[in-house]
Amino acid sequence: MPCKNSEIKVFAGTSGKIFADRICEHLDIQLGKSYAMTFSEGNTYVKIEETVRDKDVFIIQPVGLKPNDDFMELLFWIDAFKRASADSITVVMPFFSYAKADKKDEPRVSIRARVCADAIEVAGADRVITMDLHSPQIQGFFKIPVDHLLARPVLCDYISQMDIDNYVIAAPDAGFAKDARKYSVALDVPIVIGDKERKANDEKAEILEILGDVREKNVIIVDDFTTTCGTLADMARGLKKLGCNDIYACVSHGLLQEKGLDILENSHIKKLIVTDSINNQLTLNHPKVTTISVAPMFAEAIKRIHNKESISPLFD
Repeated sequence: MPCKNSEIKVFAGTSGKIFADRICEHLDIQLGKSYAMTFSEGNTYVKIEETVRDKDVFIIQPVGLKPNDDFMELLFWIDAFKRASADSITVVMPFFSYAKADKKDEPRVSIRARVCADAIEVAGADRVITMDLHSPQIQGFFKIPVDHLLARPVLCDYISQMDIDNYVIAAPDAGFAKDARKYSVALDVPIVIGDKERKANDEKAEILEILGDVREKNVIIVDDFTTTCGTLADMARGLKKLGCNDIYACVSHGLLQEKGLDILENSHIKKLIVTDSINNQLTLNHPKVTTISVAPMFAEAIKRIHNKESISPLFD
């Protein structure tokens, strides 16, 4: 159902232009006019090129492949809309990279997700819409409302259409076991769990053991994001040793660069399914990667928030 209310305004930051276009297509509205540039010394400049006084503004900006640049630009957009007298400012971050920095698990380190939450509030945002935070409790870092959307219903629909028989859902570690179980319940299939150990504060982890039966079964590994594909590839290697058949992987956010794509290409994973929460040009035409859109879900959330309706039906 298109959104016809002229008071709603959707704008895009540099990292959110393609995703914002898809949202506007579903809302049947024009993308707001704005401009951003980076000066030669690295400073970011943003400008709103139409009036937003007394409008409900939604600024689309994933914080992903260039998280520092993306985040600083987002703060400048919030400030610009605040100073232009927007009635409300909703930050739409399909992916929030700093969400994985959610705790003080070593001495003398920053809880970066909390710092970012504070900065978004101080800049003047009234609300945040995001998807599949690394830890859902990060919503509590904000004093403003946070709508935490889930890619799982969209991904489950796609998995159901893949026509894979005799398969199980696999969690690469105990941390994602609860979410993986929700996949298994929705798809009515068994679950297996990997036991992963990370010995240092880096992107390398080791799969120690896999709990569950996968012999002569197809497997779909599910996770919230992947940067190097290392954990997924290690899990796939362990699954193959246990005698499984085809292996697929399904993640909400795909941040793979050339190194990660090389690992994917040389892994036992037949296909990696990701959403378009990040505009990752390297994965768009890759033969092993399929990208599905969550823009319709975000568009529906924006419409419901603007119309002061519940977004709970999005999770049914």
